[in-house]
Amino acid sequence: MDRFVQRLDAAMKAINDADYILIGAGAGFSAAAGLEYSGKRFDDNFQDFIEKYGVKDMYSATFYPYETSEEKWAHWARHVYVNRYSVGKTELYAQLLELVKDKEYFVLTTNVEHQFWINDFEDERIFATQGDYGLMQCEKACHDRLYSNRDLVYEAIEKTDDCKIPTELVPVCPVCGGHMEINVRKDNFFVEDEKWHEMSKRYQEFLEGIDEDKNVVFLELGVGFNTPVIIRYPFEQMTYDNPNTTLIRLNRDYPQAIPQNKDKTISFDEDISEILAYWNSRI
Repeated sequence: MDRFVQRLDAAMKAINDADYILIGAGAGFSAAAGLEYSGKRFDDNFQDFIEKYGVKDMYSATFYPYETSEEKWAHWARHVYVNRYSVGKTELYAQLLELVKDKEYFVLTTNVEHQFWINDFEDERIFATQGDYGLMQCEKACHDRLYSNRDLVYEAIEKTDDCKIPTELVPVCPVCGGHMEINVRKDNFFVEDEKWHEMSKRYQEFLEGIDEDKNVVFLELGVGFNTPVIIRYPFEQMTYDNPNTTLIRLNRDYPQAIPQNKDKTISFDEDISEILAYWNSRI
């Protein structure tokens, strides 16, 4: 326990001394915030799909080969409602904002549940690289506009019967008349709209604006090896390249530092909520 506190205090000092904080948030952070895709939360919300299709968790259920669009969109409406619209603010995200709100911070995230916006992080300080559950796009990306799915989701939830929605609710592309998809990156047809490019530009501007003589903290939260080239590997490279940096890595399964950054990394495999609660008590 003493070594745990020592690491907590060392990380807190690095955060307090930081001139810039770059947050990298992955699926593990949302899971720690309560947005778990398996277990009781899955069982409680998808019992009919479990019984009919034998799906095992929310993530794998999104890849199930539903035979009809009515079934596919019944599942997606439920999935989006459970993870995007019904959640509201979460304590863990709120604690993170409290920790960094007075700092020059930026958020890079692969999460698609919109939690950073819901919890009042500044819009111009967020880059959600992999999409948003609240948006739809043309399946074949025939154009680059995105569409809110909120009204569709709420109506589909109300009218789902036997794991199907009415045919008239199945969304179609307003341009080509083809199928629609949720705007999450899963293939080469992922739409990067004007907003996406604005977020990407602001992220690059944040990186370019970092004075190499200033202190930088890379705060990596729940980032594993699903898409490590977006957050994990760049954070390791930037930590290695810059002298005044500290990488703080919170990850239950993969907390280890690479050997080259061993002396510049503070790793935690303990509970994320416990760590953030401790840091907030020291602000």
